[in-house]
Amino acid sequence: MGNKPEELVHLADGKKAAIIANATDFKDTADRAASVQLEIDNLSSLGFISDEVDLRDYFGRQGELADMLSKFDVIWVRGGNVFILRRALKISGCDEILRNLLVNDKIAYGGYSAGIDILQPHLHGIELVDDPHLIPEGYEEEVIWDCLGLLPYCVAPHYKSDHPESSDVDKSVEYMIDNHIPFVALRDGQAIVINGYQQKIVE
Repeated sequence: MGNKPEELVHLADGKKAAIIANATDFKDTADRAASVQLEIDNLSSLGFISDEVDLRDYFGRQGELADMLSKFDVIWVRGGNVFILRRALKISGCDEILRNLLVNDKIAYGGYSAGIDILQPHLHGIELVDDPHLIPEGYEEEVIWDCLGLLPYCVAPHYKSDHPESSDVDKSVEYMIDNHIPFVALRDGQAIVINGYQQKIVE
């Protein structure tokens, strides 16, 4: 939730949160359910009432998904494999829904790791951290490199942190530097907070 989770509370107009956990669809059923419950508990500690919206239930049903997400005040996207998450967003049409909701300031968005990477322009360099060829059942094999483009830069989460992926993130940062890709590196606990035209990094 970051070192200052109250920032998410300030952005939200209400207390209903949708959890998108499809970045963990490679896990077995029990581990995935535990991951979702952790998010529910963390959001509950901030006063949110949370439900998972499993994008797999809406593959090819974009209209129904749009109706469902319109009922929430916050969309919280947890980490995992960003390439799986990107596939889920495209197949369900959630990528277009999120762009519309956020551009029109209809919802607050929060998340971490894959949940923030999905907002950047593309995923080039992230394959050094996440396996783009990890394909859960029911998913298409095509690797999707473009992202939502809601941030004008890429993000390197878990940078210089006590996280199993931190050493791979160093390689990703080197790739972005070598290829002149604008990026922001975040240590665990840090967060990017955007409110209208105001943007800051909180520690």
